[in-house]
Amino acid sequence: MSENCYMNRELSWLLFNERVLNEAGNARVPLAERLSFVSIFQSNLDEFFMVRVGSLMDQMLIDENERDNKTNMTASEQVECILEKVIQLEQKKKRIYEQLMGELEPHGVRIINFNKLSADEASILEEYFDTSIAPFLSPMVVGKQQPFPFLNNKELYAFVLLNSKNDKLKMGIIPCSNQIFKRLIEIPSRPGNFILCEELILHFASKLFKNYSIREKTVLRITRNADIDANDMLDEDLDYRNFMAHLIKQRKKMSPVRLELSRKINSQAKKELSEILGIDYNHIINIETPLDLKFVFELQRYLKKQPLLFYKKRIPKNPANIKLNRKLIPQMENKDYLLSFPFESIKPFLSLLHEAANDKSVVSIKMTLYRVADKSKIIDCLCEAAENGKEVVVVVELRARFDEENNIEMSRRLEDAGCRIIYGLGEYKVHSKLCLITRKTTDGIKYITQIGTGNYNEKTSTLYTDLSLITADERIGNEVSMVFRALMLGETVEETNYLLVAPKCLQNKILMMIEQQIQKGKNGYIGIKINSLTDKVIIDKLIEASKAGVKVELCVRGICCLVPGIPGITENIKVVSIVGRFLEHSRIYIFGTLETDNQTQIFIGSADFMTRNTERRVEVAVPIYDSEIRNRLIHIFTTVMQDDEKGKEFTKEQTYIDRNLHNGSFLSSQELFYEESYGKYREEP
Repeated sequence: MSENCYMNRELSWLLFNERVLNEAGNARVPLAERLSFVSIFQSNLDEFFMVRVGSLMDQMLIDENERDNKTNMTASEQVECILEKVIQLEQKKKRIYEQLMGELEPHGVRIINFNKLSADEASILEEYFDTSIAPFLSPMVVGKQQPFPFLNNKELYAFVLLNSKNDKLKMGIIPCSNQIFKRLIEIPSRPGNFILCEELILHFASKLFKNYSIREKTVLRITRNADIDANDMLDEDLDYRNFMAHLIKQRKKMSPVRLELSRKINSQAKKELSEILGIDYNHIINIETPLDLKFVFELQRYLKKQPLLFYKKRIPKNPANIKLNRKLIPQMENKDYLLSFPFESIKPFLSLLHEAANDKSVVSIKMTLYRVADKSKIIDCLCEAAENGKEVVVVVELRARFDEENNIEMSRRLEDAGCRIIYGLGEYKVHSKLCLITRKTTDGIKYITQIGTGNYNEKTSTLYTDLSLITADERIGNEVSMVFRALMLGETVEETNYLLVAPKCLQNKILMMIEQQIQKGKNGYIGIKINSLTDKVIIDKLIEASKAGVKVELCVRGICCLVPGIPGITENIKVVSIVGRFLEHSRIYIFGTLETDNQTQIFIGSADFMTRNTERRVEVAVPIYDSEIRNRLIHIFTTVMQDDEKGKEFTKEQTYIDRNLHNGSFLSSQELFYEESYGKYREEP
């Protein structure tokens, strides 16, 4: 199959992050909200270097000849292309950041350069530095007695090249990250005008190194590899939770993958830094914006009194067809319900859990947890159920990257309340979103099952688009019970009749449903909404479907390794990506027709079409039987595919382009769904 059908995973991800950056420069996005996007772009890129670039650099050490299975690129070739693209993106970020800062000035907010201050203002800041900052700094000169210090991941350091009296060049380091003084320092005579603390430290660095003259100076920030495989390192004699805590500490000391400099320094100094830090010279990048952009959220707080600079306030609504003032269990037994976040509230599910924790007929609650909120009401409900004598079994995935510490603390709290805790499943991460409420009734055992596309997290339910099905369907309940039984035995499900359950019976069933559409030829239809598409087996089957004339519509927010629109190969495939106010996170799979047709197979689930999801995780997707919910999901899917406000179309040239499908009246699917939730079919909370 022609290689031009495929795009490299890492370069595709960089295109996604560029779409995030584009929102920071999008004049149709409220000004204060654009600040969020420029910061999200940076934090995304940090994680990309920590995980993906770190993984590629590890691969270079293990087998430098191993190649990407889609584009045939070696790890070193991928890293080279990544660095080239990142430098381009940093230049784009500089332009957008400077534009943003310029647009903020008429609204009373400004990040100011020290050289633009008056003599009186400079004097006031110098006094502030002397009394409120300098006493808390720990400057050091690198030498035989003081070797180059360990640089913490993503922290800021002032770096200076010093000339001593004997003319010998030395390095000086000043840590700038501190909990004592503020990052943004307001100019007393100019409310709303700020200077960054690292710039103030750098400006007065000479006061910290009085026996030297400063030759060059910069702020630097290091990014370290965080790609640790817990399975490869696990000592079976260690407690798994304690082992994961040890792993988190080790991650902070991993080898560097990127060094950012706020100012240019001479090439010899850069070479010495690369040798000292053990980082390739090409991984040292000059950044012409502040190295840490989290301070923009402080600027947003300063702008709160100007509501027109922000998105219109949106509050998730309670679905009108769920009566929160009545018992929920009987309602759930009568029909299936679908919650659509963030347009609808997570409150009905929380209320259901609370009711189950106190209902005498409920004998057990089983749940999978991947990422939860810091002060989780869901954890409160599970603890309440256990304390009320219910059997509570919680599968806690401690390997949820960068959420491990929160999950460790949460698991301890659950355990203290009497819950039974299972930590993942050996070589497979448990990423499924399942809750099974088991009741003992006069009619026998009854189940109420919840299956979703997103985490059990009250915070992200207001920020991510996700779907949550609540059903009393016995077919679904029995199979979810089977999934939990397997997890409790440390096993995976071998076969299912209704659910799609990775790693054994999701990918193969997806392939089978694609094949069924291939048999229909031009009458076939496939509609998929996911976050990422990298699974080559599924990609190749979709290409086969396109060649057979099947219409394939894909809404892929992030990575998409399938290139659409290639004549004779992928010409029947359309790919759209939506990057907007809310993070697109829901997954919908449709096989059949978008008409009201009971033969069409529709699923929602936790799995993206990535190899890690389909082959190395426990994922679950559920079929939708209720006709009202089926029609609603088709409406959601067709709407996102028509989105031309935030929806960009992926082309055969491997670029994303704007669309105008509605004669200049742009459709934002997220705004439309909120308007619908506020409309006649929904009630106020």
